[in-house]
Amino acid sequence: MTATAYLNSLNERYLSIHRTKEDFFWDTYMGMSDDHDGSTKAETAWNTFLSASSQISDVQAQIKIAESLEESDEKTQTLIGLKGWLATFQAHALESEEAQQLKAELIQFEANLFEKKQQYVMTYIGEDGEKAEGSLPVLSSNIRTSANEQVRQSSHKALLDLEQWLLQNGFLALVKLRNKFAKSLGYNSFFDYSIVKTEQMTTAELFTILDDFEARTKDSHQNSLNNLIDSLGPQSVQGHNFVYSFSGDAMRDLDPFVPFSQSLRRWVESFGRLNIDYSGAELTLDLLDRKGKYQNGFCHGPVPSFYDQGNWVSAKVNFTSNAKPDQIGSGYDGINTLFHEGGHAAHFSNVKMNAPCFAQEFAPTSMAYAETQSMFCDSLLGDADWLKQYALDAEGNAVPDKVIKAIIDSKQPFMAYGERSILVVPYFERALYQLSDEELNAETVTKLARDMEKKILGLDASPRPLMAIPHLLSDEASCAYQGYLLAHMAVYQTRAYLTEKLGYLTDNPEIGPLLAKYYWNGGNSVNHNGTIVNLTGEGFNAKYLADECNLSSAQAWEIEQKKISALESRTRAEIASLNATINIIDGTNKLANNAHSDNDMCNEFEQFIVSTYGR
Repeated sequence: MTATAYLNSLNERYLSIHRTKEDFFWDTYMGMSDDHDGSTKAETAWNTFLSASSQISDVQAQIKIAESLEESDEKTQTLIGLKGWLATFQAHALESEEAQQLKAELIQFEANLFEKKQQYVMTYIGEDGEKAEGSLPVLSSNIRTSANEQVRQSSHKALLDLEQWLLQNGFLALVKLRNKFAKSLGYNSFFDYSIVKTEQMTTAELFTILDDFEARTKDSHQNSLNNLIDSLGPQSVQGHNFVYSFSGDAMRDLDPFVPFSQSLRRWVESFGRLNIDYSGAELTLDLLDRKGKYQNGFCHGPVPSFYDQGNWVSAKVNFTSNAKPDQIGSGYDGINTLFHEGGHAAHFSNVKMNAPCFAQEFAPTSMAYAETQSMFCDSLLGDADWLKQYALDAEGNAVPDKVIKAIIDSKQPFMAYGERSILVVPYFERALYQLSDEELNAETVTKLARDMEKKILGLDASPRPLMAIPHLLSDEASCAYQGYLLAHMAVYQTRAYLTEKLGYLTDNPEIGPLLAKYYWNGGNSVNHNGTIVNLTGEGFNAKYLADECNLSSAQAWEIEQKKISALESRTRAEIASLNATINIIDGTNKLANNAHSDNDMCNEFEQFIVSTYGR
């Protein structure tokens, strides 16, 4: 077998194993299948394929063969693909039998815990005073937006109760097993192992960045807490009151301008004007909350995009949200998820390399790199010029300036809090995985969570208690949450550069091609810092986000006023085709598709949402 034939065979084998695993993942996480054994076997087969240390020596041997060939395009391309696979196998390789066995145990354990958690029911007291069942998104939305303190308090208690349920039903054993697995590979803890795997840096290097950001934003965050207490009293910083205290009214005023029924159309139109092209991808979107469905939005690609022997293989990408359209705040949350997960989908649909290993979301793909793509897209939703053009009420009137200013006045003082609510997770997880097995008990871990929330957030209890965050339970997301913060740092660096270069962001048709060329096309063949250097000419820099957090409300509003004023002299871009086949589903129910046109799809979706939920 030639080196090129070996590469092609490797690509084919991976596509088959990966697709089987992802199809099981989707059906299980969407609550459409209870074949947890089948899902576990598929996940194990995928992990076994990637973690077999023999793959490394096999690929290295093929690289030597390819390097001995005469110079040609085939040689160049074969070496690119083989080196991509080498990096992938090196990121996953488990050389010892013990590590392989422990990994298999982890997969089975997590599958069992996931199945048990699917059956766990959370309840809160609704507006009518009656007990109601609530998913994580519903409870979180209640805490943010409900004017009824009993609703907020009972929703927050449900999240605290979830923490205790997890501590009694496997979370502690999971932490112990993860640490045992990491130590079999020579790491001090699972956290240390995960940082190297997901971000290609050490824990010490990571916390040099995180400690710096914590110091830069500490004073502005504490000043905001003090001002809120002075204004509304000490009860305003209680876990169930805090977010509502500074954002409840402003976001409620925005709600009529962002109904969930319009969210799909807003995504299609906005991404179209940005000239974001999905390169022929097939997109499946499951957007509504329902019992048994995974309670957090995500994006996975069953078929990675790549050139197969010169022929383009377009991606197949699935992404979700957990919208409850009749709930206050669901519209803006729904658009946010569409932009975020749609940004992931755009990235993974546009990796123009010659092997699927470059276009999958797992190591050596950096989580920070992957999240930069999605978070850049959802960051546009906070821009005043985006809101003035897309936040429209039923009569087509744009959201008033005073509502935008009220949102800024309420949220800008707490922007540092928003970032620190991400920051608290790696501080907690690092400390959690440093605990000995003897220290890993419910009382100690609960105290650690509350102490860390107090240290980083300044609150006795977070509005979103740490162990209620789904990422902590999932293999691929555990000990990776800092990727969101690193991504936000890169997002604001990217925004600053593009604003300087292009003048504006909303609806700018130059943005899609720039992102594709510098951030997406190379996939994980370029590291996170490398992509930023390629676009901006400057290495990764956290100061842009810290500076944004430290703006006063008046300074932030002045910036947004200029964006609104600039709309008068700006010609609005045409809506380009997304170049994607799009199917909107709700579990096994098909709601809409763009077989005829994007407009027909949006109309079908709107009619279903309005007739079912009223808005």
